[in-house]
Amino acid sequence: MAVDVTRPGHHLGRVPANKGKTYPAEVMTPGEIRALLAQCSTTSSTGTRHRALITMMYRAGLRCSEVLALRPKDVDLQAGSVTVLHGKGDRRRTVGIDPGAAGVVAIWLEFRRRLDLPSDAPLFCTLRGKPIPASQIRTLLPRLARKAGIAKRVHPHGLRHTHAFELMMEGVPMPVIQSQLGHASLATTDTYLSHIAPKQVIETIGNRQWWLDDDGSSPVPRVGNPHPGVSQ
Repeated sequence: MAVDVTRPGHHLGRVPANKGKTYPAEVMTPGEIRALLAQCSTTSSTGTRHRALITMMYRAGLRCSEVLALRPKDVDLQAGSVTVLHGKGDRRRTVGIDPGAAGVVAIWLEFRRRLDLPSDAPLFCTLRGKPIPASQIRTLLPRLARKAGIAKRVHPHGLRHTHAFELMMEGVPMPVIQSQLGHASLATTDTYLSHIAPKQVIETIGNRQWWLDDDGSSPVPRVGNPHPGVSQ
């Protein structure tokens, strides 16, 4: 019997293979982010769009649905602001974007201008000005990750996790992170960050000191200077 296909990979009446599954949060390193973006062409329209879209999710912490709903009018690159009109819970918020990320988005905007795409088309649209389905982004990121040799599970929300983690480790105040992510309460943000990576644990353990024996044969935990008489 023939099966109706609504779009590639999605079949009516078929339960998605990952339905009901949960995955641990995996934060990407700056090197992994650079490797991911390096897989996007800097000369083609599609590659430039992909670089800008990934950069927007990573540096502004937007959800996949939020970044795909943006229109050019929602972005003020000079001011470094992005307005999300319909976030989770249909809440409106304005988030920040750094100059480096704004520069990547600006290159895509120039490609948009050359393609003469409609001004009311989504900011990140097809080369014919049509909306991009979220499923395409969820397929794109793992494919780019494989090409980049990244072993972690790379997905849209992982870029948001990475953004939140970096803000936390940079010491950005919790209310600012809450506003950037669009959470309804500080408690939600605190739980979110604790789930990704507990800052206090990382910093506390990171301040411990440990050295190998002088001959490198066995690890010996020490307190203080491992070489008496040598100033630290």
